[in-house]
Amino acid sequence: MTLDFPWIYPVRVVQVIFAIIILGLTAYIVSVYNNDTVNFMLFNSIWTAFFATPYLALAPVHFPHLAHRLIIPAVEVITMVFWFAGFIALGVLLPAPRFCHWSACNCAQAATVFGAFEWALFVATSVIAVLCAFRSRPSTTSTKPAPQTTAHVGV
Repeated sequence: MTLDFPWIYPVRVVQVIFAIIILGLTAYIVSVYNNDTVNFMLFNSIWTAFFATPYLALAPVHFPHLAHRLIIPAVEVITMVFWFAGFIALGVLLPAPRFCHWSACNCAQAATVFGAFEWALFVATSVIAVLCAFRSRPSTTSTKPAPQTTAHVGV
């Protein structure tokens, strides 16, 4: 589906790198201050780094039977929505920058920014995946040739 675009693979690498960065930042925040919103960002980073992005990068190439034309855009859009909800929810909880003087607060700020970048990357890949899914619709007419209707007697 998105194999026509060679730029998708470096984007996938950046998505994984950002997810691992956010994983480290949010794991530190959870160890200092347990918050459900931070736990959601922790989930987002684990989901992206170890499930969604490997599936999106490897399934179309190595496991085409698992890469259904509607599953790929669904995973993209779900992951995009997760990141949008996560970075907005975490950003709302942050105090003003002038009141953010401890390490967990600074990590939350960094996780919010990286989450916003991650969301933007998934917006781009989601748009491409949805467009490719619409382009690769199965046609209603058969592409098979018409069967041979003439019979040869004596052959």
